[in-house]
Amino acid sequence: MKMNIYILFFASLVSIAAHADSRPNIVFMMSDDQAWNGLSVPMHPDLDWSKSSIVETPHLEKLAAQGMRFTAAYAPASVCAPTRISLQTGKSPAAIHWTKASSSVTAADGYKMIGPRNVRQIDRKDTTIGELLRDAGYRTAHFGKWHINGGGPAAHGYDEGDGDIGNEYAFQYKDPNPADIFGMAKRATAFMEQSKVANKPFYIQMSWHALHAPQNALKTTLAKYAQRMNSSVDEKRVGNAAIAENLDTGVGMVLDAIDRLGLADTTFVIYMSDNGSGGGGGKGRRSGGLSGGKGSVWEGGIRSPFIIRGPGISENSWCHERVVGYDLFPTYCEWAGISSSKLPPQIEGGSITNLLDDGEGMVKRPRGEMVFHFPHYQSGDGPHSALFLGNYKLMKFYETDRLALFDVASDISEGNDLSTQQPQKVAALDKLLQQYLQQIDAQMAVPNPQYDPAKPPVSRKEKGNKDKTKKTQKPRTDKRGTP
Repeated sequence: MKMNIYILFFASLVSIAAHADSRPNIVFMMSDDQAWNGLSVPMHPDLDWSKSSIVETPHLEKLAAQGMRFTAAYAPASVCAPTRISLQTGKSPAAIHWTKASSSVTAADGYKMIGPRNVRQIDRKDTTIGELLRDAGYRTAHFGKWHINGGGPAAHGYDEGDGDIGNEYAFQYKDPNPADIFGMAKRATAFMEQSKVANKPFYIQMSWHALHAPQNALKTTLAKYAQRMNSSVDEKRVGNAAIAENLDTGVGMVLDAIDRLGLADTTFVIYMSDNGSGGGGGKGRRSGGLSGGKGSVWEGGIRSPFIIRGPGISENSWCHERVVGYDLFPTYCEWAGISSSKLPPQIEGGSITNLLDDGEGMVKRPRGEMVFHFPHYQSGDGPHSALFLGNYKLMKFYETDRLALFDVASDISEGNDLSTQQPQKVAALDKLLQQYLQQIDAQMAVPNPQYDPAKPPVSRKEKGNKDKTKKTQKPRTDKRGTP
């Protein structure tokens, strides 16, 4: 009898160890200010303009060939920090009350509305994905840009990290380690080696600083793109192209380490951007392209490149289902065997694991609609929101109460406003939008009591899309540059 108890106890230990060993590793890589079509990897099989005709990213091409591309993937926000806290908490920026990276305009700035002020610091009471995975037995690391304060990665579930750092950190790293790309890759490699020796699964978030500090790109790469673009190495667009290729080299270093360590068959690798391009995008009615850019919820501001490679994922496969960055929170938990009962309340994402077999299926979220809320001035659009439901996207502009409707499945460039043709659909989606914002107690822009239409607002120089119906001056950056 006693021998049987010992056998059962030993078998249970073996079972627990086997379970731990069978759980996959996760490497999540996120670029900064990289457009949906900013890679040499097509992000849509039917759109030749869904890849860059200039930038070369061969390692990401390889990653895409080995895995699945998502044509309709979205960053949680059109600016940096709100995306980052959303990824850590699994909630939308609107629900967290953090919808802008830098400070909002004030009444004295002279805009028609005043955007809400965000706390801009992750709360220690929030349960992060790092904490959940660490508590489940994973080794956890966050390398690169944190940008959400609160004590940095070490205070929020990460065994290793680079500290409570933001945009300014990248600019000290120049050739031969532009924006600390290669340094980050080396630290991630060391962490994987240590985890393999410890026989523990790991989660690594690589929050690359690039495409920030574009002029810090390798001199040889700057010269290459200056020649290719018939421009000067000092041009920012040349730097952006060069640093994108250097970033791809860093991605290749991490992928090579995974392969060299024999971890490819047990490791999921995810690549995406934190928001759309900083350049503002374009209408793209004739030659193709996404409308809008950073600081707007047009497609160019929120649609992100998104690639996954890992166990069970078919090579060179595609998924057209809409996914958003905060879907990764419950996805990671499912991979790690974490019970849904342990997830924090008000999680807004849904696991995407059922999409990874063949790209087919649905993501089960608490709500059918998906909302992007930007009650601020950064682009020329002023405060605005977007709601997705099915193939439709409603956009609402709060200065004018204008409503626009697009079928983004057939009109990815948002060139055909259907609002006058389908007023009932517009009314129904607007009602859903208002209900959602009320239910999560979203912060809203309010009328400016000091607004004087005869006086132009204070000029700000943040980047973003110009409104397609009216011109306003753009907001200014904070002291550290574009947020």
